[in-house]
Amino acid sequence: MAWFFSGGGVPSDVYQFDGENAKHIRVLRLRQGEEVTIVTPSGEQCEAMMENVSGDCVTARIISRKRCENEPDVFVTLYQALPKGDKMDYIVRKCVELGVSRIVPVLSARCVSRPDEKSMRKKRERWQKIALQAAMQSRRGIIPQVGECVSFAQAVEQSAENGRNIFFYELGGESVKEILSEKPESVGMFIGSEGGFEESEAELAVQSGAVAATLGRRILRAETAPLAALSIIMYQTDNFS
Repeated sequence: MAWFFSGGGVPSDVYQFDGENAKHIRVLRLRQGEEVTIVTPSGEQCEAMMENVSGDCVTARIISRKRCENEPDVFVTLYQALPKGDKMDYIVRKCVELGVSRIVPVLSARCVSRPDEKSMRKKRERWQKIALQAAMQSRRGIIPQVGECVSFAQAVEQSAENGRNIFFYELGGESVKEILSEKPESVGMFIGSEGGFEESEAELAVQSGAVAATLGRRILRAETAPLAALSIIMYQTDNFS
């Protein structure tokens, strides 16, 4: 069943697809009578049947409506220090599949990748498209947003809004099980680039309320660590059941 996100609400019983959604329907070669799902920004899940797939007008008739129940009950923000190359593409795609709610690219002290403003704008646009595609594929109830790239200090300041912040540190820390013994409504997770974090960054994060955490004795690659960390958080908050 095809999964789509609407730009707004679906007030009537006939929904007209436009833009990329209409294009995607043509690519999928959906036909009249086939079922699709449309999810609104408010989290309403509309089951629909294709009515018109010819010409410029692509429409579907709403069959039923309900609240989308595919979202985790904990809002997780990933503060990801920029890795080299196209690793961020992979991180965005897989973290969206696993249930991340927001991704904030971060320039930490040891980041090798330091794109200029123009390049970063293009990268962010690409990452947002990847997030959309991954959300459609994994049937998310929201499209996780990729925020603007910020400095490490700015990321720490932003993270104050989270119920719990976990600083995954290669030099060790507590287990996620201990940190999340009481389930928060929101969690921020800090993940380093290839070179990890500076000691001064770890101190700033901890002084600001984050808890240093470990992913075990093995050193994980920059693109592996966020997936492992997010999976553990989802498991410990009972979002894999």
